[in-house]
Amino acid sequence: MSSDGRGILSQAGGLLLIETLRVSGLRQNLSQALSRWRKPRAVHDPGKIITDLAVTLALGGDCLADVAVLRSSPELFGPVASDPTVSRLIAALAEAGPTALRLIRAARAAAREQVWKLAGEHAPGAGGALIPVDLDATIVIAHSDKESAAPTWKKSFGFHPMTAFIDHGTGGTGEAAALLLRKGNAGANTAADHITAGRLALNQIPARLHRQVLIRTDCGGGTHEFLNWVNARRLKYSIGFN
Repeated sequence: MSSDGRGILSQAGGLLLIETLRVSGLRQNLSQALSRWRKPRAVHDPGKIITDLAVTLALGGDCLADVAVLRSSPELFGPVASDPTVSRLIAALAEAGPTALRLIRAARAAAREQVWKLAGEHAPGAGGALIPVDLDATIVIAHSDKESAAPTWKKSFGFHPMTAFIDHGTGGTGEAAALLLRKGNAGANTAADHITAGRLALNQIPARLHRQVLIRTDCGGGTHEFLNWVNARRLKYSIGFN
């Protein structure tokens, strides 16, 4: 490495993400989960294509074509699929819909369990501690007419996804457990969406730890239907109410 214009490697910080993928087993899990979408004699593995896109997003990319930032450094990221190959895979997964999402989520859950196992006493739930799961909706602004973009209750324009984060306390930023895509005009207190996000979040946590889960929401989650769902699963909760 040098600073004279030669021997410079851009996006070297991506190596931490590559190592995380390896240690967690996420890349291998995705390769196995998505094997049905790998065509005979295909060069690029669907699992690697998906993780390449995830690394691209982490490095600042905002569209599929930005995977080029990885393609420019094969010594760091290995062989990266062409834009048409990436687009064909995404189209195939989108066509599969719920089936593909279920397999990807299962691969994520397995990798999360592996990471928590490696974390030992520092993992969420270690020693019987509570595992807070925060559900909340947030507005994402769109600056042009896009699919599902709509006027929001804050008089802006965009999307209103429901998120679920596993809290790590004051010393951490938490883990993204689930993100439920919703139209911009989706309600802030829609019980069905809180239930879906809660179910997806629970599926990301080992079943043996479910009794330690603490569901937290603001008053948007203060509906009879959602509270009945939480109680039926004997989960602890802290939910706001107006």
